Amino acid sequence: MRVLGIESSCDETGVAVFDVEAGLLGHCLHSQIDLHATYGGVVPELASRDHIRRLPVLVRQVLAESGCSLAQIDAIAYTAGPGLAGALLVGASYAEALGMSLGVPVLPVHHLEGHLLSPLLSVDPPEFPFVALLVSGGHTQLMQVTGVGEYVLLGESLDDAAGEAFDKTAKLIGLGYPGGPQLAGLAERGRPGRFRLPRPMLRSGDLDFSFSGLKTAVLNVVSGPEWTPEDAADLAADFQDAVVDVLCAKALKALELAGLSRLVVAGGVGANRQLRQRLDVATRRKGWRVYYPEPELCTDNGAMIAFAGARRLAAGEVPGTACAVRVHPRWPLAALRAPGAA
Repeated sequence: MRVLGIESSCDETGVAVFDVEAGLLGHCLHSQIDLHATYGGVVPELASRDHIRRLPVLVRQVLAESGCSLAQIDAIAYTAGPGLAGALLVGASYAEALGMSLGVPVLPVHHLEGHLLSPLLSVDPPEFPFVALLVSGGHTQLMQVTGVGEYVLLGESLDDAAGEAFDKTAKLIGLGYPGGPQLAGLAERGRPGRFRLPRPMLRSGDLDFSFSGLKTAVLNVVSGPEWTPEDAADLAADFQDAVVDVLCAKALKALELAGLSRLVVAGGVGANRQLRQRLDVATRRKGWRVYYPEPELCTDNGAMIAFAGARRLAAGEVPGTACAVRVHPRWPLAALRAPGAA
């Protein structure tokens, strides 16, 4: 079975072909960074229009890269949420129309489930069960995972997600869009320890997160009379230290409470070098193991959607009504069910 995956939830257009026997045959990704940079953030209408332009081109490109034709596609999976409503509708409409023309099943996929399962695409994939730390731009969650669609929410961000905190802090210290990766790069040139920043909810006794207070602490620093742009690298280093401290502590606590030894880290912030180093060291000390997606699959991409769709279809998922275009801008991951479950 070959599945064509389509991702269009925000500002990246991703297309991929996954074969259940041969693995990932090819994937293409177009980023809209240059399109939105002028505005300092994603403009939903522009994002939707760009998805319309890019999707047909990327589909032809990935089919050529995969060495297969549309006639050899057995199913189509697309991101149905969460995300920007207009952007999601572009991918959903394209996928449903293409599926109807080809006479193949079309499956809506949860964006975060794609991220959560993406480490299974690696050469050395984790086995179920495991704890997943999802750290993308708009979500920070800890999930206990026992199988595809079998997710129990352990903790989540009560306000800003880690990725949002990175982006907003980057803007506060004068960095451009996208702020998160730029801040992480700047932090590597800084000297941590100069600024006393809080570790929100580090000792809250639960597995929830909160990063809005950390962002406010940064605002207080940059609004102070002694602040100069030359301090930006040191402040970035201290901010990143604070976020990584909280993420690591909560992830390790989740493993202890769940009685598991495997941790999966997925989402854009999962590519952060300091976070990976700290988690690698901490889990190794306890005899545990941490798994990550390949770096190129940390951002939004079609490969994770094709793979998640393939896993669900192989497990007996039955697609709904043909050409029923439905998207879910807000869609809790914990609301998903295992394939075939009532």
